[in-house]
Amino acid sequence: MSEAVKIKLSKKDLESDQDVRWCPGCGDYAILATVQRTLANLAIKRENTVFISGIGCSSRFPYYMNTYGFHTIHGRAPAIASGLKITRPDLDVWVITGDGDGLSIGGNHMIHALRRNMDLKILLFNNQIYGLTKGQYSPTSVPGTRAPSTPTGSIDHPLNPISLALGVGATFIARAADTDAKGLAKILEEAYKHKGAVFIELLQNCPVFNDGIWEGLKDDPANKQLVLVEGKPLTFAGGTKGIKVGATLAPEIVDVGDAPGQTPVGELLVHTERGSQLYANLLAQLVMPDFPMPMGILYRTEKPTYGALAQQQIEDAKAKQGVGDLTKLLYSGMVWEVGADGMRH
Repeated sequence: MSEAVKIKLSKKDLESDQDVRWCPGCGDYAILATVQRTLANLAIKRENTVFISGIGCSSRFPYYMNTYGFHTIHGRAPAIASGLKITRPDLDVWVITGDGDGLSIGGNHMIHALRRNMDLKILLFNNQIYGLTKGQYSPTSVPGTRAPSTPTGSIDHPLNPISLALGVGATFIARAADTDAKGLAKILEEAYKHKGAVFIELLQNCPVFNDGIWEGLKDDPANKQLVLVEGKPLTFAGGTKGIKVGATLAPEIVDVGDAPGQTPVGELLVHTERGSQLYANLLAQLVMPDFPMPMGILYRTEKPTYGALAQQQIEDAKAKQGVGDLTKLLYSGMVWEVGADGMRH
């Protein structure tokens, strides 16, 4: 992350001159506004900020940011972003992708960017559908999803983005809803400061091809969202319900209280962002409709980034072997000269 220069910015300073073109009611509008507002509050250096996207509705994002940006090819945004970050470690590099672009054709690139702990901020818009190509089911679509590619309903088992990110080694993992500007802003602020692979799942609504997929979560947040607060027990429904682990290490929903049949608050799981991966994986398994969805920062840890390790490797080689000479290398073996009279050694 480059050092922020203390200059006064407004949301408008982060807005480009391009007309924002998403469908009316698309959750992307809210995410864009929150990102612009948050980065302005952080007083970023726009000339040191880059947004890189793949293909999909969300991937129009770079056009609307008054920063540098690159609209790349389907699924390859993490790879291109990795190359940029290695060659220009001074830049703040954000990756914008969707559940189709990032987890299907781009799944392999996503996996390796995260496992290498590339210093990237990856925002994955999850609306459980392919929107740009007119509504085919995606890797996160729920079973039974009716779409042009599955007219009788999808029979695929959906992929859990948070479990994937944990499994391959992301060092900052969070989830927010598109309409929760306050919660998303807090996550973005922490993500901006983090050195390493950031993965943020954004639950985003597609009003045309998958409208209302997150309706329960947004319309009834008290019962459908598990707001994560560092050091606080996992409770919801106004503190009347909570999450504990049973004898089989499976999460359970319990009534909270001191009356018979209730569970004292002291027996509930307590959230810690820097806890074990076992705990974080347990959180990842809390999904609707059986559980409220954990919202906030699920997990973070510190470990060397790929860029830092690569730079150290170069410095170690210089210290041991000296600074290289490219011309000497080129002429160190058998060479040929090509001229008008033919080729000679």
